[in-house]
Amino acid sequence: MLVLRLVLGAVMIAHGSSKLFGGMSNFVQTIHGLGLPGWTAYLAMAAEFFGGIAVVLGLFTRLAAFAITIDMGVAIIKVHWKNGLLGDHGYQFPLALAAIAFALIFFDAGPIALDHVRGGGNSGKKFKSA
Repeated sequence: MLVLRLVLGAVMIAHGSSKLFGGMSNFVQTIHGLGLPGWTAYLAMAAEFFGGIAVVLGLFTRLAAFAITIDMGVAIIKVHWKNGLLGDHGYQFPLALAAIAFALIFFDAGPIALDHVRGGGNSGKKFKSA
């Protein structure tokens, strides 16, 4: 899980940082042009940048992964779907990122994560059946 967390987090941080540090006004216009309210651009940027940081650190991993999954789902439907799975700017890569994020929702972040320090996640405990 650690490698998947690091890859997902690094990619999401890169995507979010380009929006956060200089491209937010263009991104708001792009989002508005897709038929979505402009304020949702700020949610997408937060999911990508801050969610990416959270995933890398393994902090609130499931919440961050949920936000990233929704972000990638919207990106696939609104931007990439028309290009097909393997076409130029197709949805293959966003789908792979969404799949990794989706997996992190249901599996914890792994043993090297701040979720375990704060007592979140599975913390290595096994559930007992009744």
